[in-house]
Amino acid sequence: MTDSPLYISILWHMHQPYYKDPGTGLYKLPWVRLHGTKDYLDMLEILVEFPDIKQTFNFTPSLLEQITDYAEDNARDKYLELSLKRAADLTMDEKVFLLENFFLANWDNMIRTFPRYYELLAKRGTHIVKSSLGRIARYFSDGEYLDLQVLFNLCWIDPLFRERDPFLTMLVEKGRDYSEEDKQMLIATQVALLKKIIPRYRGMVMKGQIELSVSPFYHPILPLLCDTNSARIAMPEVNLPHKRFSHPEDAEKQIMMGIEYFEKLFGHRPAGMWPSEGSVSEEVVRLAARAGIQWVGTDEDILSASLGRRLRDDSRNLIDPAVLYKPYLFENVSIIFRDHYLSDLIGFVYSGWDAKKAAGDLLNKFVHAWSSLPGNKPALLSVILDGENAWEYYKNDGGDFLRYLYEGLSKDDRLKAVTVSEYLNGHDKGEPLKSLHAGSWIYANYGVWIGHEEDNRAWDYLSETREELELCRKTHPEKDFSEAFKALFIAEGSDWNWWYGDDHETENQKDFDELFRSNLMKVYREMGKEIPEYLFIPVLREDRSVSPAVGIRGFIDPKIDGTVTNYYEWYQAAHMDIRKSGGSMHKAESILSNLYYGFNKDTFFLRLDPAVAFDTLTDDTRFFIHLVRPSELKVDITIRPFVKAALLRKINGEWERIKDLPDVALQDIFELGLPFADLQARENDEINLFISVTKNGGEMERCPWRGYISLTVPTPDFEAMMWL
Repeated sequence: MTDSPLYISILWHMHQPYYKDPGTGLYKLPWVRLHGTKDYLDMLEILVEFPDIKQTFNFTPSLLEQITDYAEDNARDKYLELSLKRAADLTMDEKVFLLENFFLANWDNMIRTFPRYYELLAKRGTHIVKSSLGRIARYFSDGEYLDLQVLFNLCWIDPLFRERDPFLTMLVEKGRDYSEEDKQMLIATQVALLKKIIPRYRGMVMKGQIELSVSPFYHPILPLLCDTNSARIAMPEVNLPHKRFSHPEDAEKQIMMGIEYFEKLFGHRPAGMWPSEGSVSEEVVRLAARAGIQWVGTDEDILSASLGRRLRDDSRNLIDPAVLYKPYLFENVSIIFRDHYLSDLIGFVYSGWDAKKAAGDLLNKFVHAWSSLPGNKPALLSVILDGENAWEYYKNDGGDFLRYLYEGLSKDDRLKAVTVSEYLNGHDKGEPLKSLHAGSWIYANYGVWIGHEEDNRAWDYLSETREELELCRKTHPEKDFSEAFKALFIAEGSDWNWWYGDDHETENQKDFDELFRSNLMKVYREMGKEIPEYLFIPVLREDRSVSPAVGIRGFIDPKIDGTVTNYYEWYQAAHMDIRKSGGSMHKAESILSNLYYGFNKDTFFLRLDPAVAFDTLTDDTRFFIHLVRPSELKVDITIRPFVKAALLRKINGEWERIKDLPDVALQDIFELGLPFADLQARENDEINLFISVTKNGGEMERCPWRGYISLTVPTPDFEAMMWL
């Protein structure tokens, strides 16, 4: 037992992915805006009530940039646009979107607290099939949609502000039958709250109650940017990507960009850094030291692996608490190692407890740690976790738990809450560490972000794009590639691979996949190069192949003349309704309505039906058939002054014409016959393809919008097998 207090360092990590779509400028998801009104400002407002409690907050610069964008009224997201739209003017598609997405909140703690909101959820149904939402939407009135718009945004404002703000209190008490004016004022109140976040944190730093630390700008896994092969340190048998990614200069740039942006906002350089996902390596700490970072944080399992000794017994009790509860020093950078067990209790366990009992239990564990330490030197217990996502699982957004915790810390002389730098500068910068294990806060490895087929595919796409950009920069030194590098750095973020593989699931996985690939596409656009075909295909395995509404049922042998010669010539072909598959990028300009495809033993056949008459299309309209497998080919189809098709193959990075295709026609419909031999496809080979329509060089439509059509080259007995 020690006579000095146990110093408690609590670090809240604030982070959201970079949601801005580089193609549209719209934020694809609303979570920066909504967490901004629920989780960032209230954490400080609660802390103000307990002036003796000091804490550290870590912000990713990409989150700060997005908060600033919203605060300056430069940000829009689809959820915001549909919140602002008059309920009476919503289209059926928009109503379906509201019913699908405006209940994305914790049902027990955020929706049930508003009786009208839960009533609307019950009316929609708690278990739904997406295809049924169009039917369900017809049973909701304009007034119900208006209430849904208001309550979705209201529930994402912290209870603290709903109680303190008279207007918000009125909305809560009103409960239902909101007006359009109520809604407009609610959104204005959201923006007002967002405007306060950064100035409030700046002020609390000046008061000395908090310390702010930083992460690399777009939250990349720094050790993997330095070298993807470093994954083998913790996982010797891991399957690595085909291409080795090794760009420590990118890791260093992301660190420096983060520090510089932080200094611009807060007026000082940060002393500390939480590396994205707590991911460290010896090389990364050296980069941090070179950037002037004085301390970094990571997980206790990294310390265990670095020391080559167990820190806990089989019951998860610390064997020697003094080993964990102190800083270490590597390359003159202090490293704090979080208590994984205690951090996880806050993040994942205590939310199911009574708030007072949960806080009491944690305080008892702190006191137990104090009593187990020797009395000859001070000790630092570090709790580090996500500062935003846990609270929706707590009653009252975690406010009660935090108040009980802070009150207990304030009253107990055996415990003292400090910032990280306060402890390091006042007591101990750390014991020298001979070596540092390369890993993250999850299992002390990088398995979440590399090794799975989807993860590795994403790394290969990133590597290929990085190589192309470097080559382009060297050959065009006069050109400004800053926007291309920004898109690349965004794509280097950890969040995309977090959702690839089998580790995690979310309703928004497709959005994350599209954001990753869209940023890589932007790199190519900034270079003035053609976007590779594979970037149009989802990395998500389940989304790559799109099944038609009706599959192939037998051989077909249509007459290629641009007309439906008879009802049966396409009868056994596969059929896809392009409008239902979301094929059009700009619905008002949709060109195609239906797609049919099939084959006989020698030839692949394709039919496209128009949404508007083909003879109304302009001369610069072109169709393309993109073949991804078994080899990279493309069919280029021009329709004016007459239809013609050419088969192209990419040779040395350039598309070259291989041959003209004779079996093509365009009249009432478009038809094409493409011999398997021309595709270098043999029996049982898998063919993957998608179709795009361009106008004046820009893509207007793609089918399918996500993924590709997949078929297998038939054997001569295909039809006989279909009848078995």
